[in-house]
Order: sequence, then C-alpha cells, then structure tokens
Amino acid sequence: MSETALSGQKSPTARSIFAALQLDTRFLGMIGAFIVLCLVFNVFTDGRFLTPRNVFNLTIQTVSVAIMATGMVFVIVTRHIDLSVGSVLATIAAVMAVVQTDVLPDILGLGHPANWILAILAGVVVGVLIGAFQGWMIGYLSIPAFIVTLGGLLVWRNVAWFITSGQTIGPLDDTFTMIGGIGGTMGETGSWIFGIVAVAAALWLQVASRRRKASHGFPIKPAWAEITMATITIIAIFGFVWVLNSYDIPKARLMRIFEASGETLPEGLTMGYGIPYSVVLLIVVAIVMTVVAQRTRLGRYIFATGGNPDAAELSGINTRLLTVKVFAIMGGLAALAAAVAAARLGFSTNDIGTLDELRVIAAAVIGGTALAGGVGTIYGAILGALIMQSLQSGMAMVGVDAPLQNIVVGTVLVLAVLVDIIYRKRTGD
Repeated sequence: MSETALSGQKSPTARSIFAALQLDTRFLGMIGAFIVLCLVFNVFTDGRFLTPRNVFNLTIQTVSVAIMATGMVFVIVTRHIDLSVGSVLATIAAVMAVVQTDVLPDILGLGHPANWILAILAGVVVGVLIGAFQGWMIGYLSIPAFIVTLGGLLVWRNVAWFITSGQTIGPLDDTFTMIGGIGGTMGETGSWIFGIVAVAAALWLQVASRRRKASHGFPIKPAWAEITMATITIIAIFGFVWVLNSYDIPKARLMRIFEASGETLPEGLTMGYGIPYSVVLLIVVAIVMTVVAQRTRLGRYIFATGGNPDAAELSGINTRLLTVKVFAIMGGLAALAAAVAAARLGFSTNDIGTLDELRVIAAAVIGGTALAGGVGTIYGAILGALIMQSLQSGMAMVGVDAPLQNIVVGTVLVLAVLVDIIYRKRTGD
C-alpha cells in the first residue's frame, strides 16, 4: 500500500483546487480564450492592442451591446428570442434626440439642465412600452417571438426613419453626451475612489455570502480559497482602474479644458481619463440584473419557466405576464443602450444600432446562455460582448476586411454554440 493511501489523503489536483474555489469552469474557459485572443492580437498589432488607449476604446465600444446582452439573457432563458433590439435602439435614440433638440428647448429652453434627464426618461418609457407590447403579442396572442421580433426589426427601424425624417439629429445636449464614453469620465482620482469602493463592496459581499452559507449549514470554501478569491478580485478591480487611468488626455484637449475654466495648463502636467461614465452605467446594470436573477421572485420565475414552462405554469406562475415583463425589461435596457450609443456619437443617425441584434444574441450565447432555455448568467453575457468587440476591433487593427470580419464572427458564434452543447452533455447540465 502506498504512503499516500496509508495516510488517507490525496495529493491536491487542479480539479480539487477548482472545486474548493467553487469556480465556474466554463466561465474560466471563456476568460482563458479571451486572454489568448488579446495576446494574439497584441502580437499581430505590434503591441498596440493592449495599450491603455485601445483598452479604453474597447470598454466604451462594448457598453451598449453589453447592456442589451444582460436583457437578452432573460429573453433566451425563457426560450424566446428578440431580433428587434437594434431597430428598437434606433427608434429610442431618435425619440431621445428629437425630445432634447426640438421638444424640450421650446418648453424649458435650450441648454436647460433637466433636458438630458427628461430625454432619457422619455426613451426608457418608449422602450418599456415597445418591449411590453411585443411581449403581450408573444405571451397573450401566442405569436412566436421569432415572428414578432422579426417584424419588429423591420417596423421599428423605419419608425425611427419617420421620427427623424431620415435626417441625422444633433448635436445632442452636452451633458447627455457625457454618458457616451470619452466625453465623460471620472478622472484619475474619482476612478481610484470608485475602485476602492468597489473592492470594499466586493469583499463585504464575499464575507456576507460566507456567513449566510454557514448560518444555513451549507458547505463553505476553505480559508485559503476565500483569500485567493479576494486577492483575484482586488487585483482585477485595481488593475482595471490603473489601465484606464494610464490613458492620458491629449495635451491639446487638456489645454482646452483648463482654458474653459479660465486657467493655464501647468508645464508638464498630465491627466488620465479614468473610468468612463458609460462603464459605470454598465456596472450598475450588471449588478441590478444579477440581483434580479439571483435574489428576487421574478428571477426565480424566469429561470423556472425557462427550465420547464409547463411545470412552471402548473405551479401557478403566470407565464404570459412573465413574458410581458421580460420583454419590457429588454425594452428598457435597449433604451439605456440607445442613450449610450447616441451619446458616444453625439448624434442620432439612421444606421445607429444596425446589426446590434446579432451582436447582442451572439454575446449572450457566447457567454453561456443556453438556447434551449433555463441557463444563463449576466456576467457571462458581458464577457461575451467583450469577446465579440475585441474580436472585431482586433481584426480591424490587423487590417482584415469587413466581409471577412463578419465571416469570422459568424463562425465563432456557431462554434460557441457547438462547444456549449458538448460541454453540457459532458457535465450533464
């Protein structure tokens, strides 16, 4: 008998370590694929892909799709699909642009500080109503979601055209454009403060989760596993802040900022952009959607219905009303995404949101949301959106033609679904 067998202990393996850390192996695989993707593009772009400037641009380019992808998780989990989100985004962006350039200036005056808030509220109301209307047709009229939203793809794109008379509307309110990305950031100091608060909140949640599991008699992680996860969290958050703070504001722009405040730029002074407000919005959306998914009755109903619609209905869940709620949430998130997309451009254009429906669905599926329903995560969808954007941006930097980019993205989507099917068969999910 071996010495190990006599002692009754097994040597630690990678599998046992992952089990102790209670990590999602599929999500870890996605992170690994993302890291490899970034390193490959960094090599082919002579180190330009992983510069602070490009990382900053990637974050603000990902936000609008990532916000909608969090809602698409709920839609797909309930065994539906929404092909209209890009067109709905265009309609809402048109509404927001017209409200803040034509309607509110006549009522409140041009440049009124409430214009941008009221414009966003108007867009959210329109988005929720559109989503609820489509959900009503799906839930109560029993029209397949594919048909309803395919019709919506055509209808809402052209509704947007009629709202703007086919014209580009802008420039948009200066405060409104701050949520678009580069025009509105927290600055270096604000970003570090945000990072410290985020780390404190993450650690508090980790401790609270451990205490809650212990109080209910559930198994808890070993102390070394908790410390390891806390260390990874701290490094990830502070590393992200450091990278974004490392992207310096161009000197000419910095001089204009100081001149606007009646000051002179000190010699040799440099300042970083920091975290964009749009990224903060995405983080807030991700937290809220995660809480809804994991801590509310609505979230439990969504996943229960996706897992077995018939059993959910027999247990008393109003699946028709639930469908309306899910699509209303999707519409509201499309409105937030429309605000970010229009603000980033500074205008509402006719082609805004074109093909976003495919990017959003791809992000959710690549992020692990099962097309069969019942399975999906918010953080996975956001990582999926980041992978999609990194893939497109990297190919553009390398010089790959747009048609070939679309071929690659389509191939990756199909492969992601195949990998997901194989993974679930092997794990028995």
